[in-house]
Amino acid sequence: MRQQLLIRHDDHISGSADAAIVMVLYNDYQCVACRAAHRALKDLQQRLGRQLCVVARHFPQTDRHPYAALAAECAEAAGAQGNFWAMHDALFALQKQFEPAMLPALAERLGLDADLLTEDVTRRAFRLKVEASASGGTHLGVVSAPTLFINGERYDGDIDEGSIVDAMMRFVA
Repeated sequence: MRQQLLIRHDDHISGSADAAIVMVLYNDYQCVACRAAHRALKDLQQRLGRQLCVVARHFPQTDRHPYAALAAECAEAAGAQGNFWAMHDALFALQKQFEPAMLPALAERLGLDADLLTEDVTRRAFRLKVEASASGGTHLGVVSAPTLFINGERYDGDIDEGSIVDAMMRFVA
């Protein structure tokens, strides 16, 4: 059923798209449950290695999280500099204290061009990309984050490592 949810050329992929298990996760960087899902998938990636591919997509819930769209745009700006995943991880790690004023220092800490990142975020250079990601999620029936798809099929269970592993087992030969 992988055909339902194709990996797009502009997706952020960690692992091989040919992995036995491809997980697409719609995230909101200010969502506590998304942070828990992020940790679970990071642990699974370490355990499963090349068997697992994780695709990160944006679904900022701006009605609940005032900086969600800004954080997603920041991740995209870092991605334009070749460092999406480091920013992605940092945004979840700093979730509780995230605010726009910390972006230049965060960019520098990650080895990014802080001025360029700040300029991109200020002029909202990646707003349309983030909106397109969220719109694509809505088209697939995503109504909140986190929403996870395993090999193209929506997963509606608990977002903890054990529950996700149980759901993945039917895809493992």
